[in-house]
Amino acid sequence: MIYLQQLSNFITSYPITAVIDTALCVGAGGSSGSLADKPIVRNSEGNLLIPASQLKGRLRHECEKIVRGLQWAICVSPNPQTMCPQRAGLTENFEWREYQVSGCEGQHHCLICQIFGNPVLSSRVIFDDLICTEEPDNLPEVLRPGVTINRCRHTAEEEKLYFLETSPANAQLKFKGHIHLSGTPVYTGALILAGLRHIYALGGSKSAGLGWLHWEFPNLPLEQAAWDFLGKGGV
Repeated sequence: MIYLQQLSNFITSYPITAVIDTALCVGAGGSSGSLADKPIVRNSEGNLLIPASQLKGRLRHECEKIVRGLQWAICVSPNPQTMCPQRAGLTENFEWREYQVSGCEGQHHCLICQIFGNPVLSSRVIFDDLICTEEPDNLPEVLRPGVTINRCRHTAEEEKLYFLETSPANAQLKFKGHIHLSGTPVYTGALILAGLRHIYALGGSKSAGLGWLHWEFPNLPLEQAAWDFLGKGGV
């Protein structure tokens, strides 16, 4: 039997805030009740939000780039066949002592999978949806027109006008949530904070200036041992 109260004793939560500097466009496919072709995603209470899945996926991608730059061997996500422990087609050396995980004898999992998980290893970091703190009634519906461009002819396609719903521009809206860590390796805090510093925008139409943001970073644990460990990648 699992007791949730006991399980919570092993989970440490840290608040995190994303402050939107421009306007946010996180689309909700199939939503109704709006004139927009791509309405913005909201929760059941009508609050704007940044889905936890989007934040986790983007953060994993940034952390992968950082760890590869430190010359650690990393699997290739999100294809399950090329992720640990299968790593189909990958020729790098994954037989490192640092890639061994308790309870997974005979398998090796790269530094990223040890934090974010893979098909056989549960994620040790959980993200909340980041919820906008502003009351929904105070946020007007904002529609931004766009047009599909033909990349070959560099002209607008006929009858391809569309509308995006965004948050109000330059309103400095705050989206708050938590990061939950459970039994994470010593380098987790350092790597997550470094990855967050590489995320300058979220959502759609980033090249058009939407979704640009800055962070109020969580107070994740930082130890000298974390930097010493990550620096061993090229050894």
